[in-house]
Amino acid sequence: MDEKLFGERTPLRDFVETLEKLKSEIGKVIVGQEQMIELLIAGILADGHILIEGVPGVAKTLTAKLLSRSIDVGFSRIQFTPDLMPGDVIGASIFNPREMLFQFRPGPIFSNIILIDEINRAPAKTQAALFEVMEERQITVDGQTMQMQQPFLVIATQNPIEQEGTYHLPEAQLDRFLFKIKVDYPSESDEVIVVTKHHSNTGAGMNNLVRPVLNASAIENLRQLVNGIHVEEKLIRFIVSVVNSTRQNKSIYLGASPRASIGILQSSKAIAAIHGRDFVLPEDILYVIPPVLRHRLVLSPEKEMEGGTADDVIKQIIQSSEIPR
Repeated sequence: MDEKLFGERTPLRDFVETLEKLKSEIGKVIVGQEQMIELLIAGILADGHILIEGVPGVAKTLTAKLLSRSIDVGFSRIQFTPDLMPGDVIGASIFNPREMLFQFRPGPIFSNIILIDEINRAPAKTQAALFEVMEERQITVDGQTMQMQQPFLVIATQNPIEQEGTYHLPEAQLDRFLFKIKVDYPSESDEVIVVTKHHSNTGAGMNNLVRPVLNASAIENLRQLVNGIHVEEKLIRFIVSVVNSTRQNKSIYLGASPRASIGILQSSKAIAAIHGRDFVLPEDILYVIPPVLRHRLVLSPEKEMEGGTADDVIKQIIQSSEIPR
């Protein structure tokens, strides 16, 4: 396939240079974790929310904060706790005695990039407050519907180990996240660099090194470029085939929905654009399938008793699928 022919169709040189600057800004502080950074950028380009899972201390929250610093849009952080109420997230109508009427006071969800720390520490009624805004980018309070400003992105973190004081995220909410990114411990060499940087600079000083690269209008332009990425019909059929296999697999109690198919399509287009191509390759699809599917699958009780994971089943499905070339 001649890439020069496609290079004339969609101007991606400036696109790639901009994203490299974005990666460079975050890389001033974050060492390693290339996949997490790339998927975060892909999530922004695909207009999808992101769930980051990892043990404490692997820079989940820090990376999300640095990403917000590198984009000149509104940012708010919500620390989820067991006593957090829905009104603490979306806002509430408060009576104004001077004007003798109720006035809506917006909550922290009214921003562009929302960092929700430890999302699984809030109870079900608070989790439910996110359902409408994550899917429809709007909030309805007292019969009035308010649209969120674009871009609107929820980045949530959770700890996979602790069970004390945590609540299981409803499947309907998990399905609203485009990616679930698993963050592992850094390599020994990367950790040496992390510790050395911390020795040379204070944490606050390092955070201030990051400068904005994008604004709201630039993100909208980048998203339009991503929407124009070419995807062959056989690749679309492959995406649907993989997602459909999750509904037929005996190891899976609940398979992925059509929203997952759309998520794989959009995120693979974003990955292709990040790599400077205006057409999707099978490798782009294979790269995004695990983070798109792993949180949408409910394993059968037998598979869970065997100690199997969603990633194991996804790997088996991919290996048994015919990958188009």
